[in-house]
Amino acid sequence: MKTLGMGILSLIAFLTVGSLKAQTADDVINKYVNALGGKDLIAGIKTLYEEGSMQFGGTEMPSTTYIVNGKAFKSVVDFNGQEIVQVVTLDKGGWVINPAMGQTTATAMPEEQTKIFKMSMDVGGPLLNYAAKGNKVELVGKDTTAGGVAYKLKMTTRDGFSVMIYIDSKTYYLVKTVAEVPGQGESTTTFSDHKKTDYGLVVPYTAEISNPQFQLVITQKKVEVNKTIDPAIFDMPK
Repeated sequence: MKTLGMGILSLIAFLTVGSLKAQTADDVINKYVNALGGKDLIAGIKTLYEEGSMQFGGTEMPSTTYIVNGKAFKSVVDFNGQEIVQVVTLDKGGWVINPAMGQTTATAMPEEQTKIFKMSMDVGGPLLNYAAKGNKVELVGKDTTAGGVAYKLKMTTRDGFSVMIYIDSKTYYLVKTVAEVPGQGESTTTFSDHKKTDYGLVVPYTAEISNPQFQLVITQKKVEVNKTIDPAIFDMPK
């Protein structure tokens, strides 16, 4: 009887490992991209415009995000009547205005921070065409997170940043990322409330960000695809 029991356990272990090996990182990524809307749909996205709010320490702050796909990113947050602005572009680096930190005029963004923000200007995310972008991805297993089971992918970017990415095993939506952010420590972002826009792109309307320094919740209220965006808004004020 003991031998039979060990045999069953061995068979279960074999089937579990075999199932994981059968599912490759590329399999998961392809299903993730299809869940977003597919490569062809994403390729047709020129810009992404979002209006929402950030909740921080009991305070709700209106926010606006402008993205020119693969070229530029701008975030504007109204902080007690003053604007916190963060901008990064593919060809000119980044800049920031942060009155909450005593920066009332535009200041060049540190290079390490610029490299991180450049991932935000990619509508399809760093997993889409990851090899062409110089990123490396491996499937390291499964984990229970965000109320379900998710595939756990380890991505190393071309700039050397390591990010754990969690893709829901049923919906194939992005549900969590864990990354080591320079100067902030480990940062965890949980994504939820995924909705399809009028264009067909699926977007998480809620993101909860947590690290040793702060916690905040970002909620999108309006998302527009291919809205006209003036490129001049990304220029650093003199």
